[in-house]
Parts: sequence; structure tokens; C-alpha cells
Amino acid sequence: MMMQLVIYGIVAGGILAVAAIGLTLTYQITGFSNFSYGDMMTWGAYLAFFFITAARLPLPVAVAASALVGAGIGLLSERVLYRRLQRHGTIMMLIGSVGMALILRNGILFLFGPQTEYLRQGLQRPFRFQLLGQMLRIKPDQLWILAAVAVLGMLVHLFLTRSTPGRALRAMADNRDLALVCGIDAGTVVRWTWGLGGALAAVAGSLLALDTQIWPTMGWDQLLAIFAVTVLGGIGRVYGAIAAAFLVGIAQEVSTAYISGAYKPAVAFVLIVLALLIRPEGIANTGELRGLSAWWARRRHHPRPLQPTPGGQGQPDPVVDPGER
Repeated sequence: MMMQLVIYGIVAGGILAVAAIGLTLTYQITGFSNFSYGDMMTWGAYLAFFFITAARLPLPVAVAASALVGAGIGLLSERVLYRRLQRHGTIMMLIGSVGMALILRNGILFLFGPQTEYLRQGLQRPFRFQLLGQMLRIKPDQLWILAAVAVLGMLVHLFLTRSTPGRALRAMADNRDLALVCGIDAGTVVRWTWGLGGALAAVAGSLLALDTQIWPTMGWDQLLAIFAVTVLGGIGRVYGAIAAAFLVGIAQEVSTAYISGAYKPAVAFVLIVLALLIRPEGIANTGELRGLSAWWARRRHHPRPLQPTPGGQGQPDPVVDPGER
């Protein structure tokens, strides 16, 4: 029973990871918590439902189309609302995001109605396998979700580390003033951030709909868990958010063995409180790792100096640990 809940938690954690990446990237650049992010997820789920039922698109194509429209929603909200509120500070942007959440939610109610919808119709035969002496099962849709999460994680990593916009985004998140002095266009980075965040929100909503069902407040109901992931992983830390997402997902699902599933948001809230009390910097925001990476970068790009000898021949200095200098 417990291992089966862990399997469910891994699937839920993967969905939270996709959502948390987009929210973390947005916070890195804009510096405020976007409360409309959950409703952007809901829009992604309903858009995927529309593309599957009305346009008769296959599921992967429908999710990709939903991501494109979600990116457009993110860019439009930045252009119409958040760019105008930015000059008034992050508090006004946060209040504006609550208003945007209400607009998006009521738009869903107007266009699609309050009824529950499903991306998949009918029952699925789960795959059964044995692990640690227990017979476990997982549905084909859940395998599809895990595969999509793995591909998206790899694509986001390559975007952040190999592409020019991704490197600019990381530079802006690390030191905004220095990035501007180096000639990085802040407006372009902000647009990339909102577009990518909107696309990831739409994909996360589609994956959540595939695992459960679609209802008008589905994204808002997940918002507390997503915030728990960003706090536990270290606010503004993408890779920390991915690790924390699986921890939160597993914790929420395992808790249902002892308490009602209606208390899953309470589990997320408890994790936020514990993270703030025990490790407010998050599990990935460690100065030790940052110092180690900086020392390794210096060793790679700066060869060791040569020490002159009586014979005129240079010999490398002995390697000295950075902590001994």
C-alpha cells in the first residue's frame, strides 16, 4: 500500500515540478509571486480539452498547442497588466495577479461552464509490476505524464544552459544590475520569462487534467502546493524546485494513508512552515555549493602559475586547497 502511494506521489511530483519551474522562473526575473499562475494552469487544461474534442487533435499535439496559447496568455498579461504595474512595485503586481486570476477563472466559467470535464473517456487497464515484494500498478496515462516531465525537464535544462536567451535569463536572475551593464536587454528577458512560464503552466495543467479531471478551480487548488515547492526548493532555484516537487508530491500522497485526502493542502502548508523554520534558504540555495562551483571554474579557466627555480625552469606550484589560503 505504501509503495503504491509513493508511485502516485512521483506522478503528482512530476506535475508539480513542471508547474514550479514556470513559477520559479517568473519570480527570479520579476521578483513577485504570481497568484494567477494556478488559473493559467486551468486555462491550459481547458485548452487541451478543446483541441482534443473540437479540433480532434491527438493528445501530444493538443498539449503542445495548449502550451503555445499559454505562452501567448503569459505574454499578453505581461504586456497589458504587469508592465504597467511594475513601476508601482511588487506589491501592486501581486495584487494585480489576484485580479488577473479572477479574470481568467471567470473567463473559463463563461466559455466552458462549471461542469467537470475529462481529457480521456473510459477506463484504462493499468500496467502491473512487482517491487520490493509488493504488486504495484500504474496507468498508461501516468507513464505518459512521467515521460513528458522527463522531456520537459531536459528541454528546460538545455534552454537555460545552452541557449542565448536562457543564459541571459540566468544572468538577470543572478545579478540584474551587472547583466544590464553587460548589455543584456531586460525587456527581452522578461518577455521570454513570461512566455516560458505561461507555456509551462499550460502543460502542467494539461498533465494534471490527464491524471485527474478538469474543473474551473483546479489550478487554484494546486497553488498552495506549488508555493510549497518553490519555498522548499529555495525561492528562485529551478533545480531545487524540481527536487522539492517530488518531495511534496510524495508527502501529500503518503499522508492519505493516515488522514483524509481533503487535507493535502494542509500538508503543503505544514511543509512551507517547516521549510521557513528549519531551512528558509531552501534545499538548493547553499553557499557551499556555490563556492565549490566557483573554485572549480577558476581551476578550469586559470592555469596554475609557474614558480621559477634556480635552474631557470618553471615548475607548477603545488595545488592548494581554497580553504587553506
